[in-house]
Order: sequence, then structure tokens, then C-alpha cells
Amino acid sequence: MRDDAYLTIEKDVEEVVFKELGSKFINYAFYVRNEEEVKQKLDYLYERWPDATHHCYAYILGIDRKNYRANDDGEPSGSAGLPIYNQLLSAELTNILVVSVRYFGGTKLGVPGLVKAYKYAAQLAIENAEIITRYLTKSAILEFNYDQQGIVERNIERVKGEIINREFTEKCRFTVEVRASLMEEFKNQFDEMYQLKFTELDD
Repeated sequence: MRDDAYLTIEKDVEEVVFKELGSKFINYAFYVRNEEEVKQKLDYLYERWPDATHHCYAYILGIDRKNYRANDDGEPSGSAGLPIYNQLLSAELTNILVVSVRYFGGTKLGVPGLVKAYKYAAQLAIENAEIITRYLTKSAILEFNYDQQGIVERNIERVKGEIINREFTEKCRFTVEVRASLMEEFKNQFDEMYQLKFTELDD
């Protein structure tokens, strides 16, 4: 795997449920790109399950997986967030948030029981997700004449790039996302194209 590739989930997994000694665990896995998206997903779950006993979670962000957090949300220290986090590590995933929403069922599980339950919660969420390879991307703005649109689109397709914005005024202006390791190759495709302006954007 090139150093701009990472494993994550393709789309969110919601409400995978199991019960343990009367307690109900409602489990989620979300694809997230930054801490703001983590917060949005957690806020959504607090609104969805406002009376739940606990919202325990762990997330990992970034290709180096150095940005992470595990939260027990009132469960005994290390009994909830850490087991979830360890499952994310085992699966070698990043840009992912796994949350287990618990409704206490009247019977205490004890720390070993909690560790087992939250580990299983994360396993369930991950097993129900589709694991895919994503890539770090870079962005560029291309400004060109209308008669150059066909070749520009073919060059974008050649590197499996994505046009994330199109503007049509006096000229065409595309904002394009390309896999980071292919950006130089992508840019070089336009060396012979006069009247085309290529501006690589800073991350």
C-alpha cells in the first residue's frame, strides 16, 4: 500500500443492537474526516438517545493514526472506550468513529463483563461495515477554454480524479481532487496545453 493509502469504512453503520444481562447496546460506526465531524456525529446520537445511560466511543483520525480518543462516558476507567479503540487498531482503520450507546438493564456487568461487551460492540459495528481503501488527496483549480473541456475531463478520468466544483463563465473553471501520489503525473498531462491555468491548492 502506498503511503497515501489507508483503510476505513465506505459508509456509516447504524443501530446494530445486542443485549447483555438486560443491558441494551446500540452500536454505530461512522466515517469521519476531522474532529468537527466527530462532534457532529456524537451530537446526533445524544439527540437520538438522550436518556441512554452511556455513550461510549473511540475514534482514530489521520493516515498516521496519531489523532485518537477513547471515552468511557461514566463507565469504569478503561472498560469501554479502550476496548472499542483496540478493535479499531486491530482492524487497522482510521478516519472512523465507533459509538456504543448503552441502556442499563439493572444487572451490573463488572469491569471484565464491560470490557467484553464493548469489545463485542465495536466488533459488531466493524463487521457490518464495508472496509475500503481510501487515499490522501490534493486539490487543484483548472481554468481553460470551452474547447479544451473534453481533454481536461479525460485527463481527470485517467487518474480517477473527482471534479468537486464546476464554474462556467468566460472560461471553464474546475476544482479537482486527485490522489496525492498522482498529482504530479496529473499536472504533467497539461504541459502542452496552452491557455490552461493549473493552480495546485494548499491542504
